[in-house]
Amino acid sequence: MKTKRIIFISLLASAQVTFASVTLLEKGLSYDDVLLVPQKSSVTSRRNICTKTKLTRNIELNIPLVSSNMDTVTESDMAIAMAQLGGIGIIHRFNTIEQQLREVEKVKRNRNAIIENPLTISPQCSMAQAKEIMEDYNIKGLLVIDEHNKLCGILTSRDIRFSPPESTIVSELMTPHEKLVVGKAGITVNEAKELLIKHRIEKLPLINNDGTLAGLITGKDIHTKAENPNALVDKNGRLMVGAAIGVLGDALERAQALVNAGVDVLVIDIAHGHSNLALTTLKKVKKAFPSVDVIAGNVATPEGTRELIEAGADGIKVGVGPGSICTTRITTGSGYPQLSAVINCASEAAKYNVPVIADGGIKVSGDITKAIAAGASTVMLGSMLSGTDESPGIPFIKNGKKYKVLRAMASFGANLGRKAKTKDDKNPSDYVPEGVEAFKPYKGSVQETVTQLVGGLQSGMSYCGVTTIEDLCGNGVFVEITAGGIRESHAHDVQELV
Repeated sequence: MKTKRIIFISLLASAQVTFASVTLLEKGLSYDDVLLVPQKSSVTSRRNICTKTKLTRNIELNIPLVSSNMDTVTESDMAIAMAQLGGIGIIHRFNTIEQQLREVEKVKRNRNAIIENPLTISPQCSMAQAKEIMEDYNIKGLLVIDEHNKLCGILTSRDIRFSPPESTIVSELMTPHEKLVVGKAGITVNEAKELLIKHRIEKLPLINNDGTLAGLITGKDIHTKAENPNALVDKNGRLMVGAAIGVLGDALERAQALVNAGVDVLVIDIAHGHSNLALTTLKKVKKAFPSVDVIAGNVATPEGTRELIEAGADGIKVGVGPGSICTTRITTGSGYPQLSAVINCASEAAKYNVPVIADGGIKVSGDITKAIAAGASTVMLGSMLSGTDESPGIPFIKNGKKYKVLRAMASFGANLGRKAKTKDDKNPSDYVPEGVEAFKPYKGSVQETVTQLVGGLQSGMSYCGVTTIEDLCGNGVFVEITAGGIRESHAHDVQELV
């Protein structure tokens, strides 16, 4: 890994001062405290700027954006959207193992060149059971197989459109095998596409020579692949997704289930990552699943970064208290201004060639550029992606405007929600909240938000005179600014139209 350099033009000298048993470190800075100094650029168009970057030692993203493992930010809909755009989503852990697995499976089943293990149902099952599976996985068809895995037919939403009695069995509603167009195992995607077009069908079941089910190809998946050429996919053509685990209780059991479900990366989720709990869990997870990349954190110091890497971390999450709804610094008195934390942790992580994720504090696209210039390879977004169609929760109207709820995972409401989902027997009065719940204005599709953020990042890279994330990462030239400089940076002395 080539040597990184961060040049800092500061108004005040930084020094470490020690007296008695108290240590005062250098002044810490946040994103708002600095600007990147413009550099000579040869960039002629934002489209010539590449945003590929490393999430972990072994996983590369097409855009440097990760959706946060918060229960009001990332479930399957957000993870699907992020992966289709080239980033990745981390499914939160504030639910049962079965619920989290289902969210991961939805992502993995959303887009496949060939679905090797499609959802199936027995001919003897009821319409009520079929409808429940379709609703749970947001699909419009089920293949029907017998006890020998032989294809019997297909049941689609068209077959149950007029709501037959829920006790009606599937065999009475399905389109039988003899009326289906099927493909042979080993068919190519292009050959399947020709059959779909020729017969004007949406689903093509695949069978082996003995009539047993071999897979499924859908027109939707082929179309989605063409519409999202930048999508982040695994070696089997499925969308990539991460998932969080804790450090207590069912952590290893949850990790095992997620790995079995095909999760691409595990995230150890704990507010204070430089702790024995985090280190012990990380070692156990890496020992049990050495081929699965694990992101650990959150930390804010080089020492925490180094210990997690030495324990096996493949990526480091940096940030203690910078999130918009996090009150850890107020509640506990602990934390570190995010820009300085990223610089210090990334400098240490670079010695091991381990990427850093800047988690929290991102308010505008320019902050993403600053975070990467400070040494982060990616940024994790929570508030910036909340309020979108894909974030969990139902929109509501307040004073004539549409909103969604965003809550910190250490907030009182989140703790109560976790208690309800997981049957936690902890007394609510024992909770000490380190976050708040808030309303976020409805934003529409997450694609619109991500497009603006990536566009702003690419413009920022052009001002820095670079065309790749690698060239920007850890090579920032910053200038510290005053309150007047912050004011000057925003629109000022005008009456804005909106």
